[in-house]
Amino acid sequence: MQISDTTIEKLLTEAGKATPAQIDELKTTGERSHQTLQYLAVQSKLIGELELTKLYANYIEVPFINIDPKDIAPEVLNKIPERIAAQYQAVLFDIDEDGVSHLAMSDPDDVQAVDFIQKEIGENTKIYIATRENILACLENYSGDVTEKLNDVIDVQREEDGSEQTVNEADLAEDSPVAKTINLLLEYAIRSSASDIHIEPREGYVQVRYRIDGVLKEVNRLPRNVLGSLVSRIKILTNLKIDERRVPQDGRFKIKLAGKQYALRVSTLPIADGEKIVMRILDESNEAISLEALGYWGRSLEIINQASTEPNGVVLVTGPTGSGKSTSLFSILNILNTPDVNISTIEDPVEYKIPGVNQTQTNPKAGMTFTSGLRALLRQDPNIIMVGEIRDGETANLGIQAALTGHLVFSTLHTNNAATTLPRLLDMGIEPFLIASTVRAVVGQRLIRRLCMTCRQSVTPSEKEIDALYKSLHMETADLHVIHQLDASAKEQGIGKDTPMGSSESTITSLWKASQNGCDECSNTGYKGRIGIYEVLSNSNAIQKLIVANATSTQIQSQAILEGMVTMQTDGLIKALRGESTIEEVLRVTKE
Repeated sequence: MQISDTTIEKLLTEAGKATPAQIDELKTTGERSHQTLQYLAVQSKLIGELELTKLYANYIEVPFINIDPKDIAPEVLNKIPERIAAQYQAVLFDIDEDGVSHLAMSDPDDVQAVDFIQKEIGENTKIYIATRENILACLENYSGDVTEKLNDVIDVQREEDGSEQTVNEADLAEDSPVAKTINLLLEYAIRSSASDIHIEPREGYVQVRYRIDGVLKEVNRLPRNVLGSLVSRIKILTNLKIDERRVPQDGRFKIKLAGKQYALRVSTLPIADGEKIVMRILDESNEAISLEALGYWGRSLEIINQASTEPNGVVLVTGPTGSGKSTSLFSILNILNTPDVNISTIEDPVEYKIPGVNQTQTNPKAGMTFTSGLRALLRQDPNIIMVGEIRDGETANLGIQAALTGHLVFSTLHTNNAATTLPRLLDMGIEPFLIASTVRAVVGQRLIRRLCMTCRQSVTPSEKEIDALYKSLHMETADLHVIHQLDASAKEQGIGKDTPMGSSESTITSLWKASQNGCDECSNTGYKGRIGIYEVLSNSNAIQKLIVANATSTQIQSQAILEGMVTMQTDGLIKALRGESTIEEVLRVTKE
């Protein structure tokens, strides 16, 4: 969709999306950078692409449509060859009873493209406009069954004796079976919303597993003889040493799929049966998710919003590896990222790229550690600093000193919950009065699998099951009044808003469970995506006194609960009552 600058100006003005001053500023920027007004308006977040497409659809009087790729029949899609559909970003998504072809395009003003496509499908065509992302997602349907394709490619490489092949140049070429295998594994992983790909050599085969929603799942077994060429091909993509098999190596490469760019962080490790490879998938085209969408609500959301707007201080996010700490910080930094603020980060590694933020990667070999990097950042006139992780007393001390000198510092720490973070800083040698005066808030978090909204099932627990639940969550019957109030409050704030109340003043009335066999929507798992459970500890005057008195984490936790802190387990219980997840999931990640 290419819209002229004059039309963009008219659309933005009529929709009240930009003032004349803002449009003049965009024009000046466009003249300087040779960018279109359309590109600059979307980049500066004056308007989103979806909203702009709808406004343009009304302007040119072409109906807007948002297509679900699953609704397109293969025989309809294939009426237009894939090459042509991709070239003109057009998708034939339906042919009705009257024989009218329904065609969606990202740029219906392209008369040449319309004429060319109508020669293929006939002139009895109704044209719609859709976003570029929607068209590209529909074009993925041309790929067909990835698993079937993968098996066809693997069969070509299978050797009867299972011996390992010698690697030659032909094996590593772009169109070789090995290159196709890797492309298909990546495509299938991204389609499955996997966060990691594990390629693991075993005695008689190569095991391929994906981590989906935090749980590892075996998806394929490749013949043992392809291991050498598979590892070498990945090393070529990642610029690693092909002939070095004795030591671990790390690298990174990028791919594009369905119009989105993905970065893959690659790690190799020598194990008993060969070299193991793990690839972390990072969606670089992802926009920051709001804190509400991540699962923050109520008092937790209020405290984190308040702490993030303080002029100085330290905000810490804690939890084990893979608990979503980086995602929480990424979302907070995006909220704070404005032109009048200098945000600088030191990370290991840089996972999410944030436009307008100065992000630095650690490099211990070159002497760039968290400590040396933080020292350098303090000379760069920052307003906000993010340190990827506090690993030692020196880094912790520098972070505290930065907060004392007027900076807002964000970082992560590996502790079990929010309350244990403060004594952990004491163990690192930080003076109690410094912790009390600089720490603004501590977030403890975990990730739980979200139930598939299509096939989840409601269950009424028996008295015995409710008693077992109280015991597992260390609850008393008297706590039910508080739980019921939180349940009602969460419903008001949009947590499971279409789900009936799961509690009353006296008992738990209903819970939810995953469907045993799942459905197509959730790939037969019963779960789709993940949501966070949180506890946010505010550093109140009472807690500051406990810190200075060298109180234990249990005493700090008790005081925080008295002040209204919702613990991770309680937050998980509320989300289970609201139909977002299950009690089993909450206990799986929070049981100590």
